[in-house]
Amino acid sequence: MTDDLTEAQGGQIPPGFANMNWTHGFGRSVGPLFERVEGLSYVRAFRVSDHHTNGMMNCHGGMLMAFADVAFGHVVSLRAGGRFWVTVRLLTDFLSAARLGDWVEGTGELVGREGDLYVVQGRIWCGERTILTGTGTFKTLDDPRIGG
Repeated sequence: MTDDLTEAQGGQIPPGFANMNWTHGFGRSVGPLFERVEGLSYVRAFRVSDHHTNGMMNCHGGMLMAFADVAFGHVVSLRAGGRFWVTVRLLTDFLSAARLGDWVEGTGELVGREGDLYVVQGRIWCGERTILTGTGTFKTLDDPRIGG
């Protein structure tokens, strides 16, 4: 994927959203991703592009799962002082489809914590339509280079 293609996939971005600039590794494959952060409140988003779709031209479930991970888990970064985290468990329920060109948003809410484990409840939506709901368990890392 080229940088030009990544920029073109953004389309019209709603006011208040900024590009996450995650342009390397996995983020480069699933992006571009955007976010709006106001203190401890945030929304992450993406526009469904061709490379996100399945054979029916809907957003692929794998993309929605990857986005849920990024959208739900961000609350851990905010609540744990910017520490890195890894996903321990992610459970999702697919409720509707996101279509090519849709602007998809998601966020998570911290619902529990035990030591370095955080439990998050999240939602992904497009306009008034809920696409996916779920819960995740995330673990903060002392040193991200050693995975725990």
